[in-house]
Amino acid sequence: MSTISPFHIAIPVHNLNECRAFYRDILNCEEGRSSDHWVDFNLFGHQLVIHYKPKSEEQLHINPVDGKDVPVPHYGVVLPWDEFQNFAKKLTSKNVQFIIEPYIRFEGQVGEQATMFFKDPAGNALEFKAFKDISQLFAK
Repeated sequence: MSTISPFHIAIPVHNLNECRAFYRDILNCEEGRSSDHWVDFNLFGHQLVIHYKPKSEEQLHINPVDGKDVPVPHYGVVLPWDEFQNFAKKLTSKNVQFIIEPYIRFEGQVGEQATMFFKDPAGNALEFKAFKDISQLFAK
């Protein structure tokens, strides 16, 4: 696989301080630039920016995938297998409440992967996943 360029994503949060603490202290993201309305983070080498937006009552949509209710929208990072396992253990030890607990999706099939879903304090859904065989990332 060729070198991957870091992505940039900006997400809305209704409580900047609470979400800043979540990304910094729970997910262990290094903090970068910031202002009174936004904060940059290093999310596994990618640029995540949380931006203040007043709280919305809009609910996440769900779609069924492998018998689970997957929240839409969501974002996250594909991690190396061992890093995913260690990250899942750290999140569990920090009492993160999972939407979908870490498990193996499509077990024994094309695209087999480890995955987990949880929300940040603003209700943004995150998915982290891993493949034992990264060549399966886009396999059909």
